[in-house]
Amino acid sequence: MQALFRLGKFMQKIIRSKIDPESRKKVAEDLKGYIKVVVDIRRQILAAGGEKHVDAEQLLLEDSSHQKDLWGAGLDLETNEMDFDSLINLRPNQDRNREILDKNIREKVEAITRSLLLE
Repeated sequence: MQALFRLGKFMQKIIRSKIDPESRKKVAEDLKGYIKVVVDIRRQILAAGGEKHVDAEQLLLEDSSHQKDLWGAGLDLETNEMDFDSLINLRPNQDRNREILDKNIREKVEAITRSLLLE
């Protein structure tokens, strides 16, 4: 199975391998072409979709991810530009900023996101 769906007000999906076009379209509908993602840099998977990073974070935690490995970002499908700003990135012992400042973590988040969500 490629992914786990959580249906409710917003569509969220755990992506374990390259997303299919129909699923990408569905997770992008909530924010009109912008996809919020939470990436597990250890497991190299992500949760995509929804309105808040914290909801995707919870989905991954329920799927056996560890908090220290989860980072929030976003992808604009129209421009293919990414941002790395999320409240879940605030870490008292790791990173004291909403934006991912650690170059190594940022590169991992971007590589995983692009490899799983873009064609």
